[in-house]
Amino acid sequence: MSKHKVPSSDYLALAKSLTSDASERLLSRMTGKLPRRLDKDKLSQEDAIALQLELEDEQLSEWREKMNKFNAIAKK
Repeated sequence: MSKHKVPSSDYLALAKSLTSDASERLLSRMTGKLPRRLDKDKLSQEDAIALQLELEDEQLSEWREKMNKFNAIAKK
């Protein structure tokens, strides 16, 4: 079994539908092991973009949750 995360089909479809400019912006925001996996040809560009999209959605969701908690405390 592979220890690398595999992008979901929804994010793969979204990655395929992006313009080249949008794809380049996503590629430029990659951090951690993802760019290295892409550079070593262990990951296709579409897979890398899909994983980046998924990661950014997770981070946005976490940020929204924290802000909702913060706002609830601030209203008290």
